[in-house]
Amino acid sequence: MAPDVETVTAELTAMAAADHQGARRANSDDPAEQLAWRHLTAQHADRLSEIMDAHGWPTADLFGEDAARAAWLIAQHADRQLDVQRRALLLMEQAVANGTASPRDLAFLRDRTLVNEGRKQIYGTQIAGVKDGTPIPWPCEDPERMDERRKEVGIPPFTEYVAQFSPA
Repeated sequence: MAPDVETVTAELTAMAAADHQGARRANSDDPAEQLAWRHLTAQHADRLSEIMDAHGWPTADLFGEDAARAAWLIAQHADRQLDVQRRALLLMEQAVANGTASPRDLAFLRDRTLVNEGRKQIYGTQIAGVKDGTPIPWPCEDPERMDERRKEVGIPPFTEYVAQFSPA
């Protein structure tokens, strides 16, 4: 592994660890914690943008599975930097077409980007909230075919997916 690739790999995995640790602050009642989350995700998105400038989409074959997954997570959480999300989406589409990225991860990023653009999602991966204990997805394009599309990219049926959000 080249030194630059090793450095980027370590950076991406460290950013994912910080993301996991900080994610609880995203919906905190404390505005300072929410602001800290926004600052963290903005820093990560800025760095991911630089990485994409230098390397394109960070694929598992170049950076390893953990770093590739980390890049996806960072793009997924770049909600306030739609330009970074859109660019990651385009690069990831090319990587999926080349067989070097996950169609499942691409589906999640596509839905997230569509929702952030105020458009209907395709795979039903983005949950708007919970009402009476039931997760409610953001609006979805052609909801009757949603599970069919989910299956094509390796995502479980919607009812199985939302069960993980429901209290046991």
